[in-house]
Amino acid sequence: MGTTFRQAMAWLHTWSGLVVGWVLLAVFVTGTASYYRADISRWMRPELRQAAPFSPDAMARAAELGIAHLDAHAGGARSWFIGLPQPDQPVIDLFWRTRPGTPPGQARLDPATGEPAAIRDTRGGDFLYRFHFELHMAPLWGRWIVGICAMIMLVALISGIVTHRRIFSDFFTFRRDKAAQRAWLDAHNVTGVLALPFHLMITYTGIVTLALMYMPWGVTTAYKGEAPAFYAESGQTTAPRPPAGRPGTLSPIGPMVREAMARVPEPLERLSVLNPRDANATVVAVFEEPHGLSHAHPQVAFDGVTGAVREVRQGGLKPATRTFTTMVGLHEAHFAGPALRILFFVCGLMGSAMVATGLVLWSVARLPKLGERSFLGLRLVQALNIGAVAGLPGAIAAYFLANRLLPVDLGQRADWEIAAFFGVWALVTLAALAGPQRRAWRVALSVTAGLYLAVVGADIARVDHDWAGLLEGEARFVWFDATLLALAALFAVAARKVARYAPPRRAGRSAPAPEATRRTPLAQAPQRADALAEA
Repeated sequence: MGTTFRQAMAWLHTWSGLVVGWVLLAVFVTGTASYYRADISRWMRPELRQAAPFSPDAMARAAELGIAHLDAHAGGARSWFIGLPQPDQPVIDLFWRTRPGTPPGQARLDPATGEPAAIRDTRGGDFLYRFHFELHMAPLWGRWIVGICAMIMLVALISGIVTHRRIFSDFFTFRRDKAAQRAWLDAHNVTGVLALPFHLMITYTGIVTLALMYMPWGVTTAYKGEAPAFYAESGQTTAPRPPAGRPGTLSPIGPMVREAMARVPEPLERLSVLNPRDANATVVAVFEEPHGLSHAHPQVAFDGVTGAVREVRQGGLKPATRTFTTMVGLHEAHFAGPALRILFFVCGLMGSAMVATGLVLWSVARLPKLGERSFLGLRLVQALNIGAVAGLPGAIAAYFLANRLLPVDLGQRADWEIAAFFGVWALVTLAALAGPQRRAWRVALSVTAGLYLAVVGADIARVDHDWAGLLEGEARFVWFDATLLALAALFAVAARKVARYAPPRRAGRSAPAPEATRRTPLAQAPQRADALAEA
């Protein structure tokens, strides 16, 4: 670990970053994409057309259609959720839960007719968003893994700050013509320092977002395991009401929607109907959060049987809860306008580059000298680096490409899109184990560039491409394709750089080291890395 405090911090920074670096890179990349989650979802459902804001009467009509469908197809469910049509997504999203352990039901309806909506089945941006903190695993396991990795990331950031005593001068230094190891270190320093406040903020707030899952004992003890009571008392939700155990008839939903929209000025997002056929049925109208840092949704609760207003939850958060919701708002950037969202996106790209350059630096610092053989651990790390740095972006491109190429009426279509994502990611990673590493880098980067070009081509070649729609609020399609083209160019340039790179030749490098001073690669590498960190 070294003999000085700074050397110890360098050791901690190096190994903490490596152990979780591949997971952190996946979290950073998908989290950065999630800043445009709604735009990705909209692009992946090209059948939808931008609509005008829905009036209270239209929203009430959509809610009535949703209730009628749920009553006919999910009468035994314990809770119903109705996502009301929005200008960006003019469909009725239905979701219901029957009992714990049973898969939930879902449906999408046309708000004009109440019939199933004629749009392709896809997870859209929600897949990348949930992958960001669940890794497409069981929610409990995925969130724990991401949380542990985020804690280690915070350790790596702090130890990195301590390690680099010339951190600000290093920010203005990029020695591209020097040795590859030095160039990668400079790139790591620049991307780390330039957005350092963002890196610290996004890592810490990400941990805080799931803090109650990691440390639930205070709430469990104080509320005797009744978490809904805690959320209600802290001002995050309306007060829960247990089922009465007696049958009840749900009151017409339309008047409740109109009443809720008259009370709260924010756009109405969704309705929750709890215990829909019970005498204590509750209908909760949930609105978009007001503009600002605090991520808190205004809510209006109704007695489902009588239709009377039970509670209006608009503001009034407790200080601790307001602090928590502000942390969530900072992490998810719901408050950000277009310019600030671009800044968050660019900082997220820098965070991804920081982790990627750190991973590559670790392997570059341990490259065997001329005449030495590469050891298995290094080859494995190099393959994982290629899979993370080139394979993951290629997998996202494959996810988009599958959205355009798969038949619209294909069964389990959303699952096939996700299978394309993981299939390409695994293929690139496994292929990196075969053959020279430089060739593997070149091929992986070239394939990723080609995939992004293919996505743009498939989008332009759509039969139902509505070019006139670009003048009617659909210009985001152009910006989306332009971003994909920029990514294709970036990976193509990177592939060309790898192909043309010629390592510097140093005099005497091929001379064998004396037997007494020869070390194994694992023994040499940490010392070389520590020396670089001290430099």
